[in-house]
Amino acid sequence: MKTTRSMLPIVLLAAACAPAQADDIQVAVAANFTAPMKEITAAFEKETGHVVKAAYGSTGKFYAQIKNGAPFEVFIAADDTTPTKLVDEGAAVSGTQFTYAVGSLVLWSSKPEFVDSDGTVLKSGDFNKVAIANPKTAPYGAAAIEVMTGLGLLEQVQPKFVTGENIAQTFQFVSTGNADLGFVALSQIMEKGKITGGSAWMIPGTLHKPIRQDAVVLSPGKDKPAVDALMEYLKGDEAQAIIKSFGYEI
Repeated sequence: MKTTRSMLPIVLLAAACAPAQADDIQVAVAANFTAPMKEITAAFEKETGHVVKAAYGSTGKFYAQIKNGAPFEVFIAADDTTPTKLVDEGAAVSGTQFTYAVGSLVLWSSKPEFVDSDGTVLKSGDFNKVAIANPKTAPYGAAAIEVMTGLGLLEQVQPKFVTGENIAQTFQFVSTGNADLGFVALSQIMEKGKITGGSAWMIPGTLHKPIRQDAVVLSPGKDKPAVDALMEYLKGDEAQAIIKSFGYEI
């Protein structure tokens, strides 16, 4: 009995020093951020014990789902306007929004040397189809429209559009050869700072508005320690190194 009493303070101290209980986090993630998020998730889960349950898709569709009561706790969007709108509408937590990355748009083909470094292949019309994410729901699709409009090529190229539901499907159209070209996110064709294959035109940022990508805590995630931990992790050095390795700016 004496031994049991003497051990009690040690047990209480151990309990006090133990990490917060591991928890699940429901996260909606823009499709362009799929590969970086998977790496970040693996590192975050290993470090904290929390479990990230991520769904990937278009920012516009996630907005509709969130407004219709989808139980997401964090939104990692492909723009900054949708999270702002959710905050204004009371569906996201004020003061939690921040820019986690600035995306880059590229014109890409899975065929080597098919796309030149200046994108003049668009003017030539020498291609079957050009894939583009739905500009109504996907910020990268909207940026692609802005680029073609600015270059005076929209009317010429539009008849050859094949529209993806999101940037992931757009990439799939090109990678499978169903479209010769596609406007995709640099993160989809870059790994560890290098293009993984095919040929690409790195579209100058001056041809479209900056693709600022914001994260925000949604109402179901308010005051949840695991959610706060993920948001802080996204701002940290390890996550930022992963984000940069996929071609994003911070």
